[in-house]
Amino acid sequence: MNAPKYVTLDINKIKLDSQNPRIKQFLENYVGEPTSEQIALALSDSGTGDATTSYRTLRESIRVSKGIIHPIVVNHTADGTMIVIEGNTRLQIYKEFNENNPNGTWSKIPALLYEQMDDYDIHSIRLQSHLVGPRDWDPYSKAKYLYQLSEKDYLPMSQIISLCGGNSNEITKSIEAYKCMQGAYKNYIEQHDYDFETRDFSKFLEYQNTRVKNAVSRAGFSLEDYAAWVAEENIDKALSVRKLPDVLKSEKARSVFLKKNITEAEKVLAVENSDQAPKDLDKVPYEILCNELISRLENMAFHEVKALALEPSYSKKRDSLEALSETLQDLLDNIQRLEN
Repeated sequence: MNAPKYVTLDINKIKLDSQNPRIKQFLENYVGEPTSEQIALALSDSGTGDATTSYRTLRESIRVSKGIIHPIVVNHTADGTMIVIEGNTRLQIYKEFNENNPNGTWSKIPALLYEQMDDYDIHSIRLQSHLVGPRDWDPYSKAKYLYQLSEKDYLPMSQIISLCGGNSNEITKSIEAYKCMQGAYKNYIEQHDYDFETRDFSKFLEYQNTRVKNAVSRAGFSLEDYAAWVAEENIDKALSVRKLPDVLKSEKARSVFLKKNITEAEKVLAVENSDQAPKDLDKVPYEILCNELISRLENMAFHEVKALALEPSYSKKRDSLEALSETLQDLLDNIQRLEN
C-alpha cells in the first residue's frame, strides 16, 4: 500500500461509497446503482434507533467542534474518481452542513488520499477501522462483509484472519449465521410479511454451536423451524439458545417453549432440575474438576464409547460432552484473543 497524502478536499469532488458494508444491506432495496441521495438516507438512518441516535450525536459533535478530528480515507482511482473508503458518515454530515450553510467552512474536508488502492488494501482499511477498530459495525454487517470476502471475493481464510484478527472458527460461524438469515429466516419473514430484524443475528450465531444444531435435529426439527422460532419470538433471548438442547429434551419445557418462549421454558427446567444437581461441586476448583474428568475420559471403556455413538439412551451424556467441548473452545478462543 502506498503512503497517503494528507490533503483538504472539495466535498463535491468526493463520492460516497455504495459498497460500505454498514449500509449495503439497505441499499440493496434499490434497483441499479444507488444515488447519492439514497446513500445519504442509508447513512443517516440505518434502520435502527441506535444507528440514528449515533448519527445525530456525531453530527452535533462535529458541529460544536467546527470540524472532524480524524481525516477521512479516500481512494483516488485510475479514472480520476475519488471515493471514500472510510468516513462516509463524516463526509455526508459535511455535505448536509454545507447545503444548509454554504458560506460556512464545510465545503472542504481533511482527508488521507491514497492513489489507486487495490482491493486488498481497501478491505484492510475497512476491517481495521470497523471490525477491530473503535467505530464498530453491527454484528450482522460484519458477517455480511466477511461473507463477501470469503464467498464472493474468494479470499483464503488465512488472509481474512490477517486482516481482521480472530480465528477461523469464529469467522466461519459468523458467515454461516449470515447465510442462515439470508436463507431460512428471510424466506419465513417474507412469507409472513414480517420485518427483517438484523438484531436477530446473534440468535443465528448461537445456532452454529454443534450441540444446539444436533439437539434441534434429534428432536425432529430443522433450520427452517429454528428460523420460525426466531421470527415468532419463541427464541426471545440469544443468551438462552444454549439452553435449547435441554428444553427440547424435556416434554414439559418443550411444550412451554413452543407455546410461549424459551425464557418461560427455562423456568420449567429450573423446577425439574432443582432436585437433581450434585451438591457442593461449585466449591471444587475447576482445574481439579478438569483433571478428574480427563482421567475418567482417558480410561473410558470401549463399550461406553460405542454406546455414546449409537444408543439413544446415552444422548444426554453425549450432549453434556458436546456442551463441554463448545464451552472449552469458546474459553480458549477468548484466551487466544487476549494473548494476541
